[in-house]
Amino acid sequence: MRIWTLHPSHLDPTGLVALWRETLLAQAVLLGRTRGYTRHPQLARFRARPDPVAAIAAYLRSVHEEARSRGYSFDSSRIADAPRLEVRIPETRGQLLFEWTHLGKKLRARNPRWYVRRHRGVRPTAHPIFRLVAGNVRSWEHAPASPDRGNGG
Repeated sequence: MRIWTLHPSHLDPTGLVALWRETLLAQAVLLGRTRGYTRHPQLARFRARPDPVAAIAAYLRSVHEEARSRGYSFDSSRIADAPRLEVRIPETRGQLLFEWTHLGKKLRARNPRWYVRRHRGVRPTAHPIFRLVAGNVRSWEHAPASPDRGNGG
């Protein structure tokens, strides 16, 4: 499961569809509707919110908006009926940059045209619910060990 810190506009069509499906799965976990993925580390930042379901719903609404802007017809009725809160989750620049590099590798293999037109030489932006703060890659990220990995703080 990958719930990107990156803005969904950075994802190619395959990535955007995968994000939608995986975030719907994350929502099901937070609603207690599935027994799988209940300890998935990427859910920690949503579980830390006062209303985790509202936070994941806010995330999904932005993904839906990106899909709609591209002419896709994602079913918005699948987003939990949760309060529309102003959600601003702190996330580290190190995490954003790690994901940017990770996405670049995926795009070079999966969609080279998208990579050249929409990734190479572009500065990454964060999903609207994330507020970037100083810090390294998060400890929950399954990244190869490196000297600059840090504890995410």
